[in-house]
Amino acid sequence: MAEVRRMPDAPEPERLAKLRKVDSTASDVPALPPPSPAPPDEFEELMRSAAPPPSPATALFRPQVEKATKYVVVSGGVCSSLGKGVATSSIGALLRGHGFRVTAMKLDPYINVDAGLMSPYEHGEVYVLDDGGETDLDLGNYERMMYLSLGRSNNLTTGKIYDWVIKKERRGEYLGKTVQVVPHVTGAMIEWINGVAQTPCDGTGQKPQICMIELGGTIGDIESMPFIEALRQLKFSLPENSLAWCHCSYIPNMSGQKTKPTQHSVKTLLGLGVQPDIIICRSPDPVMEETRKKIANQCNISASRIISAHDVNNLFHVPGVLAEQHVVGLLNGMLRLDDLEVSKSPLLSIGKDRSLRSLNDWNNFAKQVDQAEKSTPVVIAFVGKYNKGGGDAYQSVLAALHHSAVAVTRKLKIDWIDATHLEPPKGDEDNIEEIKARVAETEARLKAADGIFVPGGFGDRGVEGKTRAAGLAREWKKPYLGVCLGMQVAVISFARDVLGLKDATSEEFDKDKQSANHVIMYMPEISKETMGANMRLGTRWVEFPKPANSMAAALYGGASRIQERHRHRYEFNIEYKARMEAKGLIFAGQDESKERMDVIELSAKDHPFYLAVQYHPEYKSRPGQPSPPFYGFVAAASNVEKVQDMLASCRRAGTNQHWTPFMI
Repeated sequence: MAEVRRMPDAPEPERLAKLRKVDSTASDVPALPPPSPAPPDEFEELMRSAAPPPSPATALFRPQVEKATKYVVVSGGVCSSLGKGVATSSIGALLRGHGFRVTAMKLDPYINVDAGLMSPYEHGEVYVLDDGGETDLDLGNYERMMYLSLGRSNNLTTGKIYDWVIKKERRGEYLGKTVQVVPHVTGAMIEWINGVAQTPCDGTGQKPQICMIELGGTIGDIESMPFIEALRQLKFSLPENSLAWCHCSYIPNMSGQKTKPTQHSVKTLLGLGVQPDIIICRSPDPVMEETRKKIANQCNISASRIISAHDVNNLFHVPGVLAEQHVVGLLNGMLRLDDLEVSKSPLLSIGKDRSLRSLNDWNNFAKQVDQAEKSTPVVIAFVGKYNKGGGDAYQSVLAALHHSAVAVTRKLKIDWIDATHLEPPKGDEDNIEEIKARVAETEARLKAADGIFVPGGFGDRGVEGKTRAAGLAREWKKPYLGVCLGMQVAVISFARDVLGLKDATSEEFDKDKQSANHVIMYMPEISKETMGANMRLGTRWVEFPKPANSMAAALYGGASRIQERHRHRYEFNIEYKARMEAKGLIFAGQDESKERMDVIELSAKDHPFYLAVQYHPEYKSRPGQPSPPFYGFVAAASNVEKVQDMLASCRRAGTNQHWTPFMI
């Protein structure tokens, strides 16, 4: 019988420790190698003893980031316009309602440095921030839903990050390295995101705890891949439970709910190294349980993490829809939000917080919106020039009008008036009679409306029509609100009709210098050599010299000065001020230098409600806190006989820190 070879005894633990330190050829080493130690939690632990000194380029591959911040990324697949911005804003609003300090940013793959020069037809409105940043309209969603005050850095574009990296390369900050998308551009993106995530933006002065990140475009787009890679790297630069990825997808209903587009979208994301933690399914109807199970099976995700984002009566129901599916609870499990310290807003403690904060606040406001939709309509004639771009071209204006209509419990009805349809024939057209008939029909629509609104815009197309609308509103004593260009055309109309200056116009529209009366002039400090970010931009003080007598001041609670956001290159020519005041035009608001006129109005004896402002009040309108000029306008259009009662009520309510921060 063959001899059985006996295995040597396993060495005792003390001896194992010794064996690991001696030469493997030593005679006392057993026949079998000792078991290797358990791997350390961090790679740095393994390398600490023998690691060489860090290279200056190490930071490029592993940028230093703040470890305490939590991130929620929202991406989109299948198609655009899924509502990523609404999802981002609604999740952020719910987290804010739980007491967390939240910030938000948008990553846009286009090469433009900012949105300032993009066509409203193609990209929607340009949203202006307090610091003058011209950004994507989604930042308006963030500010309105989360009650934030964001900055230009909260909108990161491909053009902006490449500009930043190239300038660093020109300064020699890459130490002669070959500058590449990975790691240099992706590292710069991580550095930028980390900086934004540490910037206070909610009025408390404290760092945010959670950063919401919306990734623009659609997964699979070639231009968004560096952003996805940067976010993937960011996740592994952070501790566990620091980043959650929400992916929005579309569930079409074609003889039943179809999941194949979502499957392909998630697999594309997986191919880029990212496993989504939550899938938000946009669909006309609530996502069925069978659909959830199929998505869960094909996309490596639990069915409990598949959220239905179905159609609702109004967007203010979305926070409630997400809350019913425990989205905050899911994020708590992924991000350990319970570890974060929750503190009460200082505005709450002094009774100054008028924002919607809790889920109950949002549900109540959504019900108010539903109630307003069932009420008597208030018809606003909207005399614009970008109407064909759809509502996105005037998103903030429409939001401000809607907030105001809800506040007075009326259904907002917009009658879209193309400004060019108010322009009479010039005499050399072949279809003069047709043009005259169109003008008459459009004027009849104006007269039938409850109020006339003229928004901002650039260029001379449609300007004569807007000027005509401002003049008809004054002549008919119809409630009127003009914003930016809407104020300028009101001044031009007044100069022509009341002062008798028939050639009165703006320097913007008189390139050939044919007019002797430029009542609107180019601002002297603005360069004519470049266009991008070359305007009077951002938040500025507006002072009311006689607040007790001013309708505009009354709308702001009797404030003597306010802060509002501007975006313009042209301003009122102050040389005409005395002549216009003598004829009844009131310059109710001005800047701190008292040289720039920001608000005009007519007295109550001349007109029930005629107001125009150079700034853009729509950018600071919020749900439950409608912009004062828009609120006054919609209230006047709803009941023109009660304008003075409405103004008295606004004065009694007092100032709001949202517009008068110096009064906190």
